[in-house]
Amino acid sequence: MESLLALPTVCETKVGLRPCDEAVQTLAAQGKGVEEIYQALTVQDIQMAADLLRPIYTRTDGRDGFVSLEVSPHLARDTQGTVAEARRLWKAVNRSNLFIKVPGTREGLPAIEQLIAEQINVNVTLLFGLPRYREVAEAYLAGLESLSQQGKPLQRVASVASFFLSRIDVMADPLLEKIMGERGPRAELAKKVHGEIAVASAKVAGAIYREIFSGDRFHRLAARGARPQRLLWASTSTKNPEYPDLKYVEPLIGPDSINTMPVETVEAYRDHGKPASRLEDGVAEAQITLSRLAELGLDLDNLTQQLEDEGIVKFNKPFDLLMQTLTKALKPQLATALETC
Repeated sequence: MESLLALPTVCETKVGLRPCDEAVQTLAAQGKGVEEIYQALTVQDIQMAADLLRPIYTRTDGRDGFVSLEVSPHLARDTQGTVAEARRLWKAVNRSNLFIKVPGTREGLPAIEQLIAEQINVNVTLLFGLPRYREVAEAYLAGLESLSQQGKPLQRVASVASFFLSRIDVMADPLLEKIMGERGPRAELAKKVHGEIAVASAKVAGAIYREIFSGDRFHRLAARGARPQRLLWASTSTKNPEYPDLKYVEPLIGPDSINTMPVETVEAYRDHGKPASRLEDGVAEAQITLSRLAELGLDLDNLTQQLEDEGIVKFNKPFDLLMQTLTKALKPQLATALETC
């Protein structure tokens, strides 16, 4: 993908939102409340980003050039609430190169299917586990099938599945290190898989992607113009300083995949990256790595479910902080400060 911007909240698009922010003052003077101000600022920023990327979207026939906007993270366990907010945001932004970010929770699955069936592009976020990824891909196909049954075009419906990587190793490594402190075969086995679980999961996810999107079910949809739901690698900066800085980049380069990198990782890749398609390499070894984790008594599905639960909390915190900032900006006791800004 040439360009995909993720702008989930106004706190990322308005640098250092302050009580004296001119836009906040203007909207507050119009009698807008916190939620209305948040939406107004967010929608405006997303529209500007989408317009900036529009030439790429046009040049690639709607394949690239998207910007992402998330529903409230507090709706991660609320299917109907997610669908309702996604519809509202889609209508408010009114840009075809928009992704609505929907958490890949169990409650998010029917929301994904429904939104795709309504021709609303979806960026499925907070994906950690392989079984859940398969469910997400199947929800996408079900949405396309519903759209096809309605006789509506499939060509411009887009979706990505955002698989979070480094956090998997952050969760698994300490458990493996504890086993490594023992003596005997278990310790040696733990050493072999230490730091390898995230990349192994990604490679197996790539294999699942190829299985699903080369199958008859998708081929029938592709004949009507449907496009695959591409894999997107998220959380690709290296958290452990002992690991290579491109640990979650170079092994995962492959067709129809996307890597969202922070600036530091992009610069590292520019400096010493070696571009080559590697995603399809070593899948059998990756499967062995994951099976060894089970041999050590560690349940990857349980670990990734814990990551999903913790991820929702982590998404909620910055959102709540932003809303608190806006609320403080609108308090009457700050009126004097606003006037003097």
